[in-house]
Amino acid sequence: MLAAQQRTAVTAERNIDVPDDDRRTVLAEALPEASDDTPLMAELRLDAQRRIELRGRRFAPPPQTRVITVANQKGGVGKTTTTVNLAAALAQAGLKVLVIDNDPQGNASTALGVDHRAGTKSVYEVLIDGDPVEPAVQECPDIPGLFCLPATIDLSGAEIELVSMVARESRLRRAVDEYLAQQEAAGARFDYVLVDCPPSLGLLTVNAFVVGREVLIPIQCEYYALEGLSQLLKTVTLIQAHLNRDLHVSTILLTMYDTRTNLARQVADEVREHFPDKTLATTIPRSVRISEAPSYGQTVLTYDAGSSGALAYLEAARELAERGAAPTQPDGQTITEGTEPSRQEDQ
Repeated sequence: MLAAQQRTAVTAERNIDVPDDDRRTVLAEALPEASDDTPLMAELRLDAQRRIELRGRRFAPPPQTRVITVANQKGGVGKTTTTVNLAAALAQAGLKVLVIDNDPQGNASTALGVDHRAGTKSVYEVLIDGDPVEPAVQECPDIPGLFCLPATIDLSGAEIELVSMVARESRLRRAVDEYLAQQEAAGARFDYVLVDCPPSLGLLTVNAFVVGREVLIPIQCEYYALEGLSQLLKTVTLIQAHLNRDLHVSTILLTMYDTRTNLARQVADEVREHFPDKTLATTIPRSVRISEAPSYGQTVLTYDAGSSGALAYLEAARELAERGAAPTQPDGQTITEGTEPSRQEDQ
């Protein structure tokens, strides 16, 4: 029976006359079965299924540009990694994407392979000098349709310089809105804008919250990742009330998920229990490939497209795109309802 399924799968794979969806169905049905007793086989089957489902897919563009701020006040939860890899996945699926690197460390700029040496036009000139966005935007050399507004070391002093400026919280929004309007008027509309934030709640992060319409929160599947979540949600509510009515938490993504630990499963279960409509079904696994990619000036999508991490980010991007296929109403209060998730120790 299995041999017959595999022969059918090979035939479907080679026959260009078979519709894509039918071919994917046949190939998925030919995958070997896996159970909890064979965790390695289950992982391999999941990767194979993702590869079949996602290879060559094109995502539908949103009805209007989605501006998403990727934020979490805790460091090391995967904000930058999530930003650049989701952006790469969306661009590979045929969408036009802009990454705004609003973190003085400039790690997103490094991962996208764009120049961000001192003196390079960057988000610093946009924030502090009021320069237009367009001269500072660079295209990612590896992925067509993916662009970056880089960060340089100059941005590290922007927090202090912004304090005495007029309309200090909305300087980035005005510049970005003007740039997006120019691009749309020229027939080159961006589908997504992803804003990477520093791991703090200073003026750079406030500017990122004001420029965004949605917030995506990466949550590491470990104890400390839940510590500052309630404070982050309160900050979003304050920004929504006073500076940006459109802002709302739309997405939570579980990162660094280790299937071998009880703690990771407990954290994932609690997050999904408290925020069922916000949490993506896809989890991002711990992956050496994801960690290695930035050192080569790449995202994991170009560094190792067949790895578990690359496939997970591609699937997460598809979920994100499907959620934005139809206009949604901001509901910033929804995610703050209920109690803060409790923390449990690994058993």
